[in-house]
Amino acid sequence: MTQEEKTKIEERIVDVLKTVYDPEIPVNIWDLGMIYKIDVKDDGNVDLDMTFTAPNCPAADFILEDVRTKVDSVEGVAATNVNLVFEPAWDQSMMTEEARVELGFE
Repeated sequence: MTQEEKTKIEERIVDVLKTVYDPEIPVNIWDLGMIYKIDVKDDGNVDLDMTFTAPNCPAADFILEDVRTKVDSVEGVAATNVNLVFEPAWDQSMMTEEARVELGFE
């Protein structure tokens, strides 16, 4: 797989991640800054590092499954491995400007 193909797959992954929401927050997980890494491998497997706004998120299982299912549905993705990480700890500075405005932080 060429770097250009990987980049196109990554762009499609970002598009689907923008459709994943924490049920308690009206902003998608991409704009919240909860996705730390997307690594598209030559074989189409994807390693994705993500976090939560709080380690004890009650919707964690739902969100993780939503991420895995939606990324798996992207053309060119063979399988998705979602790694839940808490380093670095999430904070409000990781949000996009749009997310901060939507949530009233700016």
